Amino acid sequence: MTRRARARRAAVTVALLAATATTLATGCTHQGAQDDGRGHRRSQSPTPTEQPSSSASAGPLLAVKIDNVAAARPQTGLDAADIVYAEQVEGGLSRLMAVYATRLPKAVGPVRSARESDLELLRQFDEPTLAFSGAQRKLLPLIDKAPLDAEPPGHASGAYYRGAGRAAPHNLYLHPDRLVPTAPGAGALTTGFRYGAAPAGGTPETSRTVRFPAARFSFTWSASRQGWLVAMDGTPDVMTDGEQLAPPTVVVQYVPVHSSRYHDVLGNPTPYTQTVGSGRAVVLRDGKAYDVTWSRPSAAGGTTFTAADGTPVNFARGQVWVVFAKAS
Repeated sequence: MTRRARARRAAVTVALLAATATTLATGCTHQGAQDDGRGHRRSQSPTPTEQPSSSASAGPLLAVKIDNVAAARPQTGLDAADIVYAEQVEGGLSRLMAVYATRLPKAVGPVRSARESDLELLRQFDEPTLAFSGAQRKLLPLIDKAPLDAEPPGHASGAYYRGAGRAAPHNLYLHPDRLVPTAPGAGALTTGFRYGAAPAGGTPETSRTVRFPAARFSFTWSASRQGWLVAMDGTPDVMTDGEQLAPPTVVVQYVPVHSSRYHDVLGNPTPYTQTVGSGRAVVLRDGKAYDVTWSRPSAAGGTTFTAADGTPVNFARGQVWVVFAKAS
């Protein structure tokens, strides 16, 4: 374990002890709906459209690599994420990265392996904690050198567990508070995203589908949910509690995707999703589509989205999905 990780672990331990002492002192209790051993108590959490009043950051955020093949669904804890990034992996399949800053669910998963592209994407955050099941051997030195706290199984005692009813590797779950004791707050989301009133213009749109070579994402506007109902490969994307995901904002960001120097065990090249640069994107919010330009000049900065006249484009408050589609 690195010196940085040991220091982070010590801080986590102190915070957990302080939280425990506060709970015992106040005699507080927590009551709510039953969970399934993997999901969180949904009735005790704010809705995905709520945002905290304070922008101050209390520490690093948590990023978790999430399995996204059919055998991994339904997933757990994805609805609590502030941002969900969707990227292409080997064989044209997809994988997700869920980013948690304003609230932590009881459990997240299934957790899967990291990719080289993740290191560039995560540079925008201040030494985030990355939870993942592992990585290709040749990639591990790069992960160790990256400005993040890498926490695969074995680094954090009791943080990961195997869920019942599924075969490996689709049954690895994480207790987020074993890595990050408290949600750091919106101040940790140094993404460049802006939230507020809808921009002018836009084209009415009720659905949008993004296709990878062997996967697809569909988003259908729901006025009653004030969000975009998510479907994966033609199937509604529901959590373990049966609720279908409906993020208020979806971004289809067109980026360069090319083969990296890494391969899977079958010899398939690992795609590299380049998130530094600029290009076109489509922002979906409030039942409309907005054609915009994205820009991220350096890995250490976030991504801005602007209209044709250079005006910054606001997102709706709540969860944001960013799907990295291959630029033509």
